[in-house]
Amino acid sequence: MKPALHVRGVSTAVLVILALAAAVMPVPQATVERIYSRTIYPVIQRTLTPISNAIPIAFLDVAAAALLVLAAFRLVSRSRSAGLKNSAGWVVATVAQTSAVVYLLFLATWGFNYRRVPLEDKLDFDRSRVTVQRASELAHEAVLRLNALHRPAHAAAQDRVALAAAFEAAARAMGADDRIVPGRPKRSLLGIYFRKAAIDGMTDPFFLEVILNPDLLGVEEPEVLTHEWAHLAGYADESEANFLAWLTCLRGDSRAQYSGWLAAYLRASSALRAVRIALPKLDDGPRADLAAISARYNRSSAVVRRAASDVYDSYLKANRIPEGIDSYDAVVQLMLGTSLGSDWTPR
Repeated sequence: MKPALHVRGVSTAVLVILALAAAVMPVPQATVERIYSRTIYPVIQRTLTPISNAIPIAFLDVAAAALLVLAAFRLVSRSRSAGLKNSAGWVVATVAQTSAVVYLLFLATWGFNYRRVPLEDKLDFDRSRVTVQRASELAHEAVLRLNALHRPAHAAAQDRVALAAAFEAAARAMGADDRIVPGRPKRSLLGIYFRKAAIDGMTDPFFLEVILNPDLLGVEEPEVLTHEWAHLAGYADESEANFLAWLTCLRGDSRAQYSGWLAAYLRASSALRAVRIALPKLDDGPRADLAAISARYNRSSAVVRRAASDVYDSYLKANRIPEGIDSYDAVVQLMLGTSLGSDWTPR
């Protein structure tokens, strides 16, 4: 074996072993919380997000395109020098090496947040509070709030500065020590996929930027955007990000509050679907907004939705979220089981 090939083989093996070890190595949650989530990660976030905020297009698109061009160039160059058949081993080694590097980079820039201390262990959370009665009370409250907020919410202009201030207040109420830099909502080539898969948005874990579905309704955006900001704040678990987004919206203006209560109504009513409980009637305005959200969902593709759901479910479980895709709906447990003060501050 040529020395260069031997060195490449050893380096590939080392990278793959490091990636596998990082994936399965048991690290105490308290250690991840103290060293990574509360010390290292905030510095990374406050460095990367301002850079990604500087341009309107997603850095993820640029990086993916550059990677594809580089891969194609190297494959063509290798095939010309060694022949296509003789390049098979090189291709396998390159894919393995690249995958290992990408995974390690993912863990370093954001992924370790999946292993931090669960929010239930930080707050005054009691699972015995998660009852049908409390879910019914939450749904009742949501109906009353939506009916009262509909007109002022639709009259209010979008104010992301005020929303960012509400987010900072909510994050500090949940125990955050460091201020995060809110991500500028971006459009991406992924928007085509988001439409078909009915995905509202995502947080890019490499450049720590926020990408939103271009078809989001105005009444949806505050809740979805603050959900992604919660991911930027290091809350990787979907239920925890949803919980922080809800608390943020309740601290915001009428537009944000309406968006938060709309999401709360959908989740609480979904949790009560199997139980026949009469709820107050929604006015025509909120019902029209719910119909518009449903219509947007129905314009997506059932096949793509199912495939996207299965892939994301596997991704979450691989990152130590045993509930998988169901963790989105687990926010209702946090909403019901957490002791909240009169100003919606979790104890």
